[in-house]
Amino acid sequence: MPCIWYVSGIQAHGNFLARPHRHELDLAFRDGRHTNEGRNTMASKKEKSHADDPKNATLVDDGPELLTDTQDHVCVMTINRPSRMNSFTPTLMTALSEGFIEANMNPDVRAVIVTGTGDRAFCAGQDLKLSREADEAGKPYRYFMTTINRFIYEIILETYKPTIAAMNGAAVAGGFELAVACDMRIAAEHIVMGLPEAKRGRGAHFSTIMLPRIIPRAIALEMLFRGDYITPAEGYRCGLLNRVVPKGKALESALEMAHAIAKNAPVTVRRMKETAVKSSGMPLAAAMRLDEGINPYLAEDRMEGTRSFLEKREPRWKGR
Repeated sequence: MPCIWYVSGIQAHGNFLARPHRHELDLAFRDGRHTNEGRNTMASKKEKSHADDPKNATLVDDGPELLTDTQDHVCVMTINRPSRMNSFTPTLMTALSEGFIEANMNPDVRAVIVTGTGDRAFCAGQDLKLSREADEAGKPYRYFMTTINRFIYEIILETYKPTIAAMNGAAVAGGFELAVACDMRIAAEHIVMGLPEAKRGRGAHFSTIMLPRIIPRAIALEMLFRGDYITPAEGYRCGLLNRVVPKGKALESALEMAHAIAKNAPVTVRRMKETAVKSSGMPLAAAMRLDEGINPYLAEDRMEGTRSFLEKREPRWKGR
């Protein structure tokens, strides 16, 4: 008899969770009007229309596409396109790339968080409305490895400061891949996540490579092949998420995690991050001989760490 359990009201079977009624979600993401409430049940026909609900009034973008704030050694980047589900534009992807590069080079930054405005969407990936307009205009499609700039997910992956995705809302397609590129992921309990590329005739190339390295291969491939959305409960159970928190608390939880990391020796944290990334897939003997970044055993901060522990005080790190 197959194993059956229940998570967040969804019936699940021994292989992975059955996720009915996703058609409405697909339409909502397409139109940029996803509401995160009641995602696991079909909306009642007796309810008033979406347009009549004040909660779903048209959102207006206020300010630049990307907001950046650095305080207490933590850089927070907020995608600010709520009217289009915080989806990507070429200029937004450039701003994100520059933001991560600048945070990586800033000696005062010890951790980086990326999140989205509002609670409807973390990021919905590429703005398909803009993509369709480009197709209709006859512009050739330039995918990530054919552009003159480095790909944003590659930049995030190689940022030697710890990176955290504070998934405040839905994370789908390229938005889900944005979270996958980060070191850690915290999700609000009301969101959905997934890779619908197989249903859209698109690629999900980055997640095809990275997701099986993060979660069990069979689950990763099911997510890729089926193109279904999953819940935070599922994501936490398979090891994709570090934490699941109440609605509206994703950024708060990410800040708590980032500040805890920022208190530690930056030389050691950088060494850990670079070694973990660059040793992936390497034979053990070769990985053990990697010597990335500053060697903490030869750094001033090693002596400061010993002194502060023995003197029962907070360490004063110099980052060298």
